[in-house]
Amino acid sequence: MAERGLCSRRNADDYIARGWVFVDGRRVSELGTRADPSAVIVLDKQAQACQQSRMTILLHKPMGYVSGQPEPGFTPAVTLIQPENQLCTPDTPAFHPSCLKGLAPAGRLDIDSTGLLVLTQDGRVARHLIGQDSSVDKEYLVRVEGQLDGKGLALLNHGLSLDERPLKPAKVEWLNDDQLRFVLREGRKRQIRRMCELVGLRVRGLKRVRIGAVRLADLPLGQWRFLRPDEVF
Repeated sequence: MAERGLCSRRNADDYIARGWVFVDGRRVSELGTRADPSAVIVLDKQAQACQQSRMTILLHKPMGYVSGQPEPGFTPAVTLIQPENQLCTPDTPAFHPSCLKGLAPAGRLDIDSTGLLVLTQDGRVARHLIGQDSSVDKEYLVRVEGQLDGKGLALLNHGLSLDERPLKPAKVEWLNDDQLRFVLREGRKRQIRRMCELVGLRVRGLKRVRIGAVRLADLPLGQWRFLRPDEVF
């Protein structure tokens, strides 16, 4: 069920236990039941409604906030998800404390970086964005100082390794004299900063502006909004 994107593994166990799963038209309520790889798996309407009620939030994270588990002396970005920080439009739902239940970041953005951070209650969204097989790209604007020749730029695009593991090909290009545009399909810890160090550059500013087809756009710094029904990563 998780592999097909129907729900997260945790939710799958819950839905099966509730009898909300049908395999080839037969209701299944016993955990561990095996299904043929070609089987048709359908969720009950109650499970579908439960899935649809799970919120995904876009936050313009400022510097000074950690995206994941809080470290001593640091504040997690989820603390910004409060009604006074919501960017409201006439057709968006209002904040309710239930929005915070089970809300977790789908990917990291380090404490010294700003930009688009996704927080979600939906395991399907998290799996799509940060699962082992995810192919969703992320775009960053990176201000740097130092000298970079053509060979160094080629290495940023492909050829570097971190922690003795080769990096996947990236797309890196100059936007102006001190700013590079990075598009990555992986997200190792402080990856861009470490890549730049390997070619003699120092990062002076880093901002994530896009995840898949969803852009940060004009979302103000420190504010958040719900992912719209018409938006797909």
